[in-house]
Amino acid sequence: MSNPYEQRKLVDEYLLFHYGDPSLVLPYEFGPLEALNFAVRTVSETLDPSSPRSRALDVGCSVGRSSFELSRFCNEVTGIDFSQAFIDAANEIRTNGTMDYEVLIEAHTTTAATACAPSGTRSDHVHFETGDAMALRDDLGSFDLVHAANLICRLPEPIKFLDRLPSLVSSGGQLVLTTPCTWLGEFTPPENWPDKPTIEWLQDALGGSFALDRTLDLPFLIRETARKFQWTVAQGSVWTRL
Repeated sequence: MSNPYEQRKLVDEYLLFHYGDPSLVLPYEFGPLEALNFAVRTVSETLDPSSPRSRALDVGCSVGRSSFELSRFCNEVTGIDFSQAFIDAANEIRTNGTMDYEVLIEAHTTTAATACAPSGTRSDHVHFETGDAMALRDDLGSFDLVHAANLICRLPEPIKFLDRLPSLVSSGGQLVLTTPCTWLGEFTPPENWPDKPTIEWLQDALGGSFALDRTLDLPFLIRETARKFQWTVAQGSVWTRL
C-alpha cells in the first residue's frame, strides 16, 4: 500500500494544520476555536515547563511543529516521521525558516501561504529524520521525553511501538501520547485493534514500565477546504517512566 502522506496535497494540508494562522485555518467567527493550534497544545498542555529536560524524541512528527515547540524546553530534539515528504518539509522550515504552500479554497482554487519556523524556538537544536515507529533505529538512545501525537492508531502493528517505549524513555522521564482512537482497517488490521477502550489497552501495554499521571481531551481541527473540516477530539495521556 502506498503511503498517502507522500502526496503534496497532504503536505500542504498538514503545513496549514501545523503552522497556519488561525484565521486562515478557520475563516469564520464561529466554530471550534479551542481546536486550533493542536501541534502547539500537545506540548504546552502536557509539559511542565519547570522540569529540566535534555533530550526529546518526537515520533510521528509530521511536518515538524511539535518538534520545534519541544525545543523551547529541551536542548536536543529528534523528530521522526515515516513520510519522506513530511520530513523534507520540516527540514526546509528548519534550514530556511520558511516554506511556501497552497491552501485549498474549493475545486481548483487555492491561495498562497507560508509556513514559518515559530518565534522563540531553537531550530538549531532540532534534527529531523525518516523512520518507522515500529522499527526505530537501535542507536537512538534514551530520552527525557518522548512525544507521539496521533500516531498509534495509524500503525499496522502499534504494539511494536509500545514495546519499544520502555527503552526510549529514561527513568523518571515523561511519555506523552495522543490518539483520536480512530482505528481504521486501512491503517491497522482489525486483529491489531484494542479489544477494550484504548486508554485501558494502553495501561495494560505500558503499566509495567510507566505510571499514568493524567488524561486530557485535546480537540483539533484540520481544514480540507474553506467549507469542509475535520473536527476531532484526541485522547491525551501523560505517563512517567518508572
